[in-house]
Amino acid sequence: MKCHQCPDGCPKNTQTLNGFWQGFLPKKFRNEFVQTVSQATIALLGSPNVGKSLLFNVLTGAHTNVSNYPGTTLEVYRNFLTISGKTVTLIDTPGMYSLTPMTEEENFSRHLLFEENLDLVIHVIDAKNVSRMLNLTFQLIETQVPIVLAVNMIDEAEKLGIWVNEKQLETSLGIPVVTLSAAQKRGIKSLTAKMTNYVHTPTLSYSY
Repeated sequence: MKCHQCPDGCPKNTQTLNGFWQGFLPKKFRNEFVQTVSQATIALLGSPNVGKSLLFNVLTGAHTNVSNYPGTTLEVYRNFLTISGKTVTLIDTPGMYSLTPMTEEENFSRHLLFEENLDLVIHVIDAKNVSRMLNLTFQLIETQVPIVLAVNMIDEAEKLGIWVNEKQLETSLGIPVVTLSAAQKRGIKSLTAKMTNYVHTPTLSYSY
């Protein structure tokens, strides 16, 4: 199938093919198909209890288990969202404090960071403990993987009289920074706007 009104790789053509072929696929294979035409892969990384999984749910509309029950921390959730008309794979990873792994969870997330073909890493931190969590941010910057720092839980920080200067932090770190509250859905549009810069449109080919 080809759209004769625009180039093969245009978003309109991609969406048309995506929707058409999904209708003929068994339900259990549809996610695999979407992943093959995903135009970016983005991972959420961060320490435990920073609201990372909640942010994942807000961005994708998924209903995943966000509780830290034994046996669930190694689960890696993948889901899809649309940004500027493009399909994006979003990955929620187990919590980690450092790229020098001390736990099975950290080792798992480190392996995913270096083995997965990521277009962007969103490092989610707690606005109440910014300075303590920036150590991992510096380590992630050294990997040269594109990073966006998502300072979450600003609503809780503000109740404690803590205010995060987004622009100053962005200038100091040299990476994009977004302040947000996943619980209140504040700052989500700003985050997705920054994510747009890392979503590309590859030339797609289909074999029959």
